[in-house]
Amino acid sequence: MPLLLALPLLLLIVASAAAGDDIEVTSKAELLRAVSRAKPGSVITITAESMPGGISIKDLRGTAEKPIVIRGKTTTQRCVIEGGNFGMQISDPAHVVLENLEIRGVSQNGLNIDDAGTYDSPALHVTLRNLYVHDIGPNGNCDGIKLSGVDHLTIESCRVERWGKGGSAIDMVGCHSGIVRDCTMKFDTMNSASGVQLKGGTSEMIVSHCVFVECGHRGVNIGGSTGLAFFRPQGATYEAKDITVEDCTFIGGMAAMAFVGVDGAVVQHNTIVDPAKWVTRILQETTEPGFVPCRNGIFRNNVIQFKAEQAFRSVNVGPHTSPDTFQFEGNVWYVTDGKISERDLRLPVKEKDGIHNIDPQLKQAKGGMKVATSRQLPRNVGVRQHD
Repeated sequence: MPLLLALPLLLLIVASAAAGDDIEVTSKAELLRAVSRAKPGSVITITAESMPGGISIKDLRGTAEKPIVIRGKTTTQRCVIEGGNFGMQISDPAHVVLENLEIRGVSQNGLNIDDAGTYDSPALHVTLRNLYVHDIGPNGNCDGIKLSGVDHLTIESCRVERWGKGGSAIDMVGCHSGIVRDCTMKFDTMNSASGVQLKGGTSEMIVSHCVFVECGHRGVNIGGSTGLAFFRPQGATYEAKDITVEDCTFIGGMAAMAFVGVDGAVVQHNTIVDPAKWVTRILQETTEPGFVPCRNGIFRNNVIQFKAEQAFRSVNVGPHTSPDTFQFEGNVWYVTDGKISERDLRLPVKEKDGIHNIDPQLKQAKGGMKVATSRQLPRNVGVRQHD
């Protein structure tokens, strides 16, 4: 072949190899074969409308420049993964994107991402996008999305509904450096579940612009109760540290959020509507020697709208905690059927610049967010909208 004709073909082959494989699969067997052959840059598109659960994947490793992608066809044409003990489990991944999938009707966890129990080599750089996980369990500690030992994590534009009655929509154990954003968690019945749980040494995580509707006992459980053998890193003296929950909307549930065995967390710019019992809780469930008492929480610039009868129990403080290290500042407290004062709220510490008895005039915004529109309030309270 003449050199001038061969050169374009050679460049095409090189470019294709550099970009990775673009593979379409129509069955579970084809998906597993494609995964076993995947290399950095591979994009595996599931064109089937559905496939059975119990999909187990190990050691799937892309690179920062060339992640490996597993996806349904489009954002509106998700592949449905249904049935089995679990929907999908990915162990020891690195630089992997999972998107446009629906997982439903499994008996344990919907989606598992983990480090395969190798605590010194976490799962790395995982992105979960546009997943719809629902009708999981339904009884017991069954999670919609379970994450163990995952660092550098992004969960965005996902929806989780009706997970196990004792589980969490998203449950993190020993995860670090990541964000959950623009997600919706919805249950609609009172139970012992939680929306997002961050425990077992989890740190440097942000929960932002999410909506929690009737998520059981705790919309966000900052911390929790973890067996010592499951902490990442081993020897951590806190359940959760350096956690931020901001610009979220909480509707109903027993409590919007709880600080549980925390060593530093910020809850700010959220809108909380009609919690059934408490606005927030300060608790300690792990009391092993060396563990710090729950401490250093900041609760500021939130809008709380509830009934007058709930005001006297707005914050629940449990034993073995350090409530005096918490800060309350600039929150808006409004009851729909009366008037309240700071004294009525019985906060564990004196609040700075708290605002009482001004109707926030909540309006529904994009994605089910509730935003304050009253011109009598500072502009920086409650949910801040973003594009």
